[in-house]
Amino acid sequence: MKMKKIGIIGLLLILFGVSNAQDWQTDFVKANEIASKENKPIILVFQGSDWCAPCIKLDKEIWSTDEFTSYSKEHFVMLKADFPKKKEHALDEKQQKQNNELAENYNKNGYFPYVVVLDKKGKVLGATGYKKISPKEYIKILESFIL
Repeated sequence: MKMKKIGIIGLLLILFGVSNAQDWQTDFVKANEIASKENKPIILVFQGSDWCAPCIKLDKEIWSTDEFTSYSKEHFVMLKADFPKKKEHALDEKQQKQNNELAENYNKNGYFPYVVVLDKKGKVLGATGYKKISPKEYIKILESFIL
């Protein structure tokens, strides 16, 4: 009986974790469609997930927090343009091409991490990067570009 309870609790924790996970888009067209339909801005994040220390910190300290995740679900469409360097994390050709095009349009200087706030039509409203602040303070920065 005890093992059954542990299994049920484990399953609930997994389900909660999945439902609370950040809903990242990787397709710009799909992100745009969602943004238009739901009237939300797009948060486009340029990152190097396997080599960029500030990118990894931003993910851990902001994007992965419960506070940011629950807020962003209601207010933003999250779009990730990843540029991994390790062979085992390589993106497929189509995804890499799209990420390169996004970088040409929105990250010409090649900054990492680089967070661009776009309106639902793809117009740049503002940009920022890694900052050692709370999720609440980071949300305020993102919101300041929209208002």
